[in-house]
Amino acid sequence: MKLAWALALRDLRGGFAGLRLLAICLFLGVMALAGVGSLSSAITSELALQGQSILGGDVQMSIVQRTADPGERAAFAAAGRVSETIRMRAMASRPDGAQAVLAELKGVDGAYPLYGDFRLAPGALGARPRGKEVAIAPALADRLAVKPGDMVRIGDAELRVIGLIAEEPDRVGEGFTFGPAALVDMDGLAATGLVQPGSLYTSRYRIRLPDGQDAANVAKQIADRFPGAGWEVQDRSNAAPGTRRFIGRLGQFLMLVGLTALAVAGIGVGNGVTSYLEGKRNAIATLKVLGASSRTIFLSYLIQIGLVAGAGILAGVVAGSLVPSAVVALAGDALPVQPHFAIHARPLLLAALYGLLIALLFVLAPLARARAVTAASLFRGGVETAGRPAFPVFAAMAITLAAIVALAVGTAREPLFAAWFVAAVAGLLLLLTLIGWAVRRIAARLPRPRRPLLRLAIANLHRPGAQTGRLVVALGLGLTLFATLAVIETNLSGQIDSTVPAKAPSFFALDIPVDDIDRFRALVAARAPGAEVRTVPSLRGPVVSFGGKRVADLDTLPEGAWILRGDRGLTYSATPPEGSRVVEGQWWPPDYSGPPLVSLDVEAARILGLKVGDEITVSVLGVEVPATIASLREIKWDTMGFNFVLVYSPGVLEGAPHSYMATIAMPEKGEAALNREITRQFPSVSLIRVKEVIGQVADVLGQLSTAVRSAASVALAAGIAVLVGAIAASRRSRIYDSVLLKLLGATRRQVLVAQAIEYAILASILSLLAALFGALAGWYVVTGVFELDWAPDWTVVGATLAIGGFGTLALGLLGSLPALAARPARALREL
Repeated sequence: MKLAWALALRDLRGGFAGLRLLAICLFLGVMALAGVGSLSSAITSELALQGQSILGGDVQMSIVQRTADPGERAAFAAAGRVSETIRMRAMASRPDGAQAVLAELKGVDGAYPLYGDFRLAPGALGARPRGKEVAIAPALADRLAVKPGDMVRIGDAELRVIGLIAEEPDRVGEGFTFGPAALVDMDGLAATGLVQPGSLYTSRYRIRLPDGQDAANVAKQIADRFPGAGWEVQDRSNAAPGTRRFIGRLGQFLMLVGLTALAVAGIGVGNGVTSYLEGKRNAIATLKVLGASSRTIFLSYLIQIGLVAGAGILAGVVAGSLVPSAVVALAGDALPVQPHFAIHARPLLLAALYGLLIALLFVLAPLARARAVTAASLFRGGVETAGRPAFPVFAAMAITLAAIVALAVGTAREPLFAAWFVAAVAGLLLLLTLIGWAVRRIAARLPRPRRPLLRLAIANLHRPGAQTGRLVVALGLGLTLFATLAVIETNLSGQIDSTVPAKAPSFFALDIPVDDIDRFRALVAARAPGAEVRTVPSLRGPVVSFGGKRVADLDTLPEGAWILRGDRGLTYSATPPEGSRVVEGQWWPPDYSGPPLVSLDVEAARILGLKVGDEITVSVLGVEVPATIASLREIKWDTMGFNFVLVYSPGVLEGAPHSYMATIAMPEKGEAALNREITRQFPSVSLIRVKEVIGQVADVLGQLSTAVRSAASVALAAGIAVLVGAIAASRRSRIYDSVLLKLLGATRRQVLVAQAIEYAILASILSLLAALFGALAGWYVVTGVFELDWAPDWTVVGATLAIGGFGTLALGLLGSLPALAARPARALREL
């Protein structure tokens, strides 16, 4: 061992240029894994750390379209200090009505906030709004062109702006919003007159518990006390479930991208080590002539490779630990929370362990071949071929591979998904290996072309010592990765264009009072002749039981059961809604007046395991409404209209306080005038411009696309490094062939053209296969992981593959230049 260390260090002092590719590949792969894991851990840790401030309390009770009754308030107060907030959408405008903007109106009591700080920007006229005062978000101030001291109209009230909101501690916990915030106290909210029976508003009661209380236990006790009242319960450990789910899903995908990058980098490690050790054949043979044992040779080069690999892994871990800080500095505003710098040991250790196992997996075979180099090879040059590694080497590689699989599956949030991913990567590697073998066999059996350069190019694919197998695996992985990421990227960027119909409505109108629906229709007809108006009744309520199972009694919700999370939109109709098609069961007659029936979305029924004839129960304003499923519908969600998962038969929901919703389709020219008129005559109605909704969705998809593109850049860099490694691994044989051809009279140009034809053949074959593999992988990620529609841009995907193919050709020819420049006498002496 001492001699092996001495030989290793002496060899490294002479330079480790041949092992640079090993270090680069491991650095890229480990950095991708460590960076993604650190960022995901940083965000989720910050969400947990700020759980009380984000939620607004230790426990939160939420309900739609009503406030707590005296008994419920007493129960909340018995648990701890209580703060009440009411949130709803409302139109805010200047007093003259010149501008009307949708805002998120929030009424707070004197105890708000229980945690965190509510703060106004410098220049405010007070600490917080009181009475007919309002604090508004900077975005709302910009759109209304108002400043502190000016007046704005919300509902029936004119409110004085006292300042711009600088910090709203529970903003992240309240989820997706359609407009900037406007905050008032409860007296100011009452002055607007917007909280009416049937209005869509959410009441939240935050509870600050005494020290030492278990928030989850208290939340469960309160929920059990009011089982049928329709309360949605959260505690501080899950303050922002939607954000946490999104970050977890995105982190899972990016972690898989990182694992792919590391798997690709592993191929590069193998190629780099093979190339390095091929260049050391004479040195190894000389050492054996001088008496060195195979064990000493093996340990010496294992130490060298281990030191270089360790340096690459360490550098990758350090760079990965800095990724959260870099993301905060570059795109902090796009994050739901801005995590502070911290070392997250688990993702860093996992990344380092992955790097070590990947390096070990791909260096064992080259080291075994180097160990088997004989002293006689000094006299045989490139004629001697390396044998297959012995069984112990294969066994060690199998154990290492099993450890990688166990680590990937055991540490994943969704082990089954990770297992399928590992199986897919292994299957792709095996398939590419078989394709490499098939290319060699087919090339050997093709008729010999008359053109000498084409004949030479085809011979290069199957001749003894040809690197076709390595090139196919490296090139196939790289091009498949290019295609997969292009498919995902074009799906994200094209999602809006593909889902917005050509004739989308101009406005969504919400909270139209039942008594004013005819007057609303008349106003739109008078102010926007020819406009298409569609109105539907609207209520909200959570599903409390289905198929005989109570939602509150479930330990975990079924996978994909979004219908059970929070409140659902409810409506009733005598006829099937536009944009829906009954696929099972039957719709009720127009004059139906029997027991309660409901039509359910067929996909939701599949997830919940429901069928026609089963029962589902929702809670409407605290009253449980059971109904029998009469039909299942296939819903066209891309119509940009109102699509309800649950549609009830007439006579079930009409007696509950509710309102109407409407879509208005009209020319863009008259939108501003209609907006002002509706806001003036119907203060309670909220108008949402479809363009603004699309803009917000586009922003979210843009952030997702940026994250994918960032992770992809590392994976693509690893793919390029792999290709460079495959070309480098064949450098020795390329020099030998080039020298012989030049001695036989071939020119440099002819040698270069022959190699260009060889790489072009491989790139053409593998580009077609990569398009297929990339489409399958991209489809699964888009539809299965991100749950988006399938809408790739095949033109961009094709262009990406073409660029990848030309890049391969360019890299191959650049890698051939040293072989062309080799001097015959020197090359023959060295070989």
